[in-house]
Amino acid sequence: MLNYGGNLPRPMTQKFLYIVDHFIPFPQSEYGGLWNVVAEHDDECFDLIADGDDGLNQQYYNRLRENISKAPTFALTNEHESCIVEEFTT
Repeated sequence: MLNYGGNLPRPMTQKFLYIVDHFIPFPQSEYGGLWNVVAEHDDECFDLIADGDDGLNQQYYNRLRENISKAPTFALTNEHESCIVEEFTT
């Protein structure tokens, strides 16, 4: 077992970049949007997008979960905080 006392950095949990394409129909949105999110797992990605949405499109969250599970994901090699990196919505 490793001891992380002293000045040794603790290992960060693996993070992924999710590119989530999510359609929201008119009149709430023209097309929906594209979110680039750094998260540890699908649930954290969902929570970050839902928090950023402020519940405005809650009726489409079931589709959002499906779109997150289908989203391209890329393992990150550096330490990153979980966050929405970029959002393009209409």
